[in-house]
Amino acid sequence: VQLQASGGGLVQAGGSLRLSCAASGRTFSIYGMGWFRQAPGKERELVCAISRIGGTTYYTDSVKGRFTISRDNAKNTVYLQMNNLKPEDTAVYYCAASTAALVVGNPNKYDYWGQGTLVTVSS
Repeated sequence: VQLQASGGGLVQAGGSLRLSCAASGRTFSIYGMGWFRQAPGKERELVCAISRIGGTTYYTDSVKGRFTISRDNAKNTVYLQMNNLKPEDTAVYYCAASTAALVVGNPNKYDYWGQGTLVTVSS
């Protein structure tokens, strides 16, 4: 499967962005999906994840209540709605797909990665 992330940009603190990740190739609904981010000088971290049909989600503590992951399997797309953005959310955001139903934690369990989209939050 090929993944194409989009929607990043520059936003002021407190603002919102919606990232999209469009998938092509094999049937999208067989993949658990995740959004990761990597800030300069830091390791890549899992931001959130969603199961194959969207019934189960996971969020890292720092984004709970502000970010929402969703998916539309008919459109082969996963979304990340980011509200009340903070400067510490600045990073390159990546979407990833796993053949497992839902993967939390180990990035190595994700099989396919998008190219990343930059989110910059100014204070």
